[in-house]
Amino acid sequence: MAGSEQAGSERDPQAAGEEAAPARRTGRRRRRLKIAAGAVAAGVVVLAFALRAPSPVGHWNGAEARAEFLAAYDRAMAAMPRPAATLDVPTDFGFVRVYRFEGTADRAEPLVLLPGRASASPVWADNLPHLLRVGDVYTLDLLGEPGRSVQDAPITSAADQAAWLHQVLERLPEHSFHVVGMSIGGWTAANLAVREPAKVATLTLLDPVYTFTDIPIGTAVRAIPASVPWLPKSWRDSFNSYTAGGAPVEDVPVADMIERGMKGYTLRLPQPSRIDERALRRIGTPVLALLAGESVMHDPGASREVAERALRSGTVKVYPDASHAINGEYPERVAADIAAFLDAA
Repeated sequence: MAGSEQAGSERDPQAAGEEAAPARRTGRRRRRLKIAAGAVAAGVVVLAFALRAPSPVGHWNGAEARAEFLAAYDRAMAAMPRPAATLDVPTDFGFVRVYRFEGTADRAEPLVLLPGRASASPVWADNLPHLLRVGDVYTLDLLGEPGRSVQDAPITSAADQAAWLHQVLERLPEHSFHVVGMSIGGWTAANLAVREPAKVATLTLLDPVYTFTDIPIGTAVRAIPASVPWLPKSWRDSFNSYTAGGAPVEDVPVADMIERGMKGYTLRLPQPSRIDERALRRIGTPVLALLAGESVMHDPGASREVAERALRSGTVKVYPDASHAINGEYPERVAADIAAFLDAA
């Protein structure tokens, strides 16, 4: 049975202080933090896979769309620490953009950070200063998503999704990795641990979708207009704000990057399906699941129950007041929970 900790009415002063911290930040800081994860909500997959065109791989809808996204990507990337290395790692399915950041802690296995849907490495800007105290960090742009990774072969199954990520880890110099995924990146990390676990030392899942429960029907319906690129920008902003607990998303560099990716890039990825509990039970590595109590991307209560029941070596924590933007709302607490988890693993 997995271990669990659900924050509720009985909380220690330190945890309560950490949870109240975002409310004390300035309005602009809060907006930037909240959109960091909320805008990557995986609900936009609902219609994206129905709007398929003949091309078998993900692609930009023209040179202008690509140029606009990359300009927004660079503006968002300016908030990141300077990477020690920038790599384009070859796989059987295309090249994956990877950034390496040097941490300050002496930890043998680095962290590998997987962003959410329609997102890329800059989404971790507010987390990196804290995570670099945990150890070295790699971030990567998911293959087949908007970013600087380039898909050049079809990805047709969950097995393919695990294969390209495993190939990236094989080509990095370290023996194993602490894999951290948010939203659809959480599903990607769990799918890797189920199908290609050799390089996974531990797994951390930040409000993952399609992992413990399905996306609620109400969120799926709201995602439909956000998935149509020719509809107004305000419709995509509205959905991204909804997933981030109502936070405004205008004039936020990461949000602008994500919106331009949603508009300008056509996905050619298989529709994710929820990971079966029997598959979750096969994960042998330690797992930390950090769930948002106010998430609209899954049923938080049911997800906690499934995670506690299915994970053999799991720690489950619920941040009661967090939205799906959990990583941006609580960057210090997330890093502290990950550090404690790794120290105990």
